Amino acid sequence: MPNKAVFEGLVYDEYGQPVETGWIGSEPYYIVDDAGFKRHIPAEDVDRQIWAHFQAQIEGHEDLLSEKAAEMLGQDDIFTLAALQTQFKNMDAQYEKLAQIGIPEESRVYLGMIGFRIIISIHGEVLEIVQPGIVDDSDDL
Repeated sequence: MPNKAVFEGLVYDEYGQPVETGWIGSEPYYIVDDAGFKRHIPAEDVDRQIWAHFQAQIEGHEDLLSEKAAEMLGQDDIFTLAALQTQFKNMDAQYEKLAQIGIPEESRVYLGMIGFRIIISIHGEVLEIVQPGIVDDSDDL
């Protein structure tokens, strides 16, 4: 079970209003204001939809992404490439780690400043993921 709302501060409702986060017991929730009624949506439900979107973007491109990441790290040897490919291919495990610690505050602030946004419905369905600088030719999220 996650300890954090992974994308806290980056989630907005369908009317462009920021979504609050809160807790019920030990479970994090995104709180959507539905005309004064505060709908509590389990953060894990929303976060997993977002993570699935990122996984779909990576799927099939693990080799290229690993190669470019290794180059950026200045360590493009076969061991680093193999380690990076393993990380990309095991994204479910990466989500579990991220859900425990969340995205660092500095990173969330930066993502917000560049216009990264996740738009959800009042029921917690991810409607759109706004990624500035990314051109999406599909009709998917």
